[in-house]
Amino acid sequence: MEPPSAPGHRGHVPWHRLLLAVSLLSFWNLPATAQITIESVPFKTAEGRDVLLLAHNATEDTLGYSWYRGERVENNQLIILYRVDIQANTTGPAYSGREIIYPNGSLLFQNATQNDTGYYTLMVTKNDLQREIVTGLLRVYHPVAKPIIEANSTTVTEQKDTVVLTCIINDTEVSIRWLFNGQSLLLTERIKLSQENGTLTIEPVRREDAGNYQCEASNPGNSSLSDPLRLDVKFDSIPGSTSGVSDGGIAGIVIGVLAGVALIAGLV
Repeated sequence: MEPPSAPGHRGHVPWHRLLLAVSLLSFWNLPATAQITIESVPFKTAEGRDVLLLAHNATEDTLGYSWYRGERVENNQLIILYRVDIQANTTGPAYSGREIIYPNGSLLFQNATQNDTGYYTLMVTKNDLQREIVTGLLRVYHPVAKPIIEANSTTVTEQKDTVVLTCIINDTEVSIRWLFNGQSLLLTERIKLSQENGTLTIEPVRREDAGNYQCEASNPGNSSLSDPLRLDVKFDSIPGSTSGVSDGGIAGIVIGVLAGVALIAGLV
């Protein structure tokens, strides 16, 4: 079905008549009809997912909906149109086979691709052949690959060594954040990030830094998390104790010795 032609031009209207009309409308305070709007749901999506261009404020006096690729109503950019009265749709030159139009005028993209990113125009034709045209933006982002973490060392000595962790990902259009034991990493005087967060430096390392580190790469549409990297922290010996044994280990040894002494005393 060819879209109905645009309303004819009514000619020039003197400016003083326009001012009078505006004044009368302001005085009468006539209720305004809600305008058609388009919302992308979700607002930003990843390639391979479905995304809906949701039409708001559709009215019952609608004859049909027409969707176009781009910011203008052009027949060669027609995706699909829907006739409300006969509940039937017709596809156009810009139809890819993945679009579905709903009776309320909303347009669904199945398995969206980055090529779908751009502006889309909805033309609503009323029963009186008046038209309302609105344009919306669809954003589709590429999937983020899984990053990996490289470390200068995963077993270090407290107060002596410096740890450098690098988040490796073959993508420049991502943001990077770091996690420690599943929680967002807190930065301190010792724990610092490079300008683009790709490198994490801990200098000097302390025993409380031991644990699992991950980096997450994301774009506005999706994100990907690396596998955990375990950092082990050893510390120097305490005078009179075995080198590298923790406070808890020393306490265990002392308790064991005392228990042995008590057992021997009981046998005597």
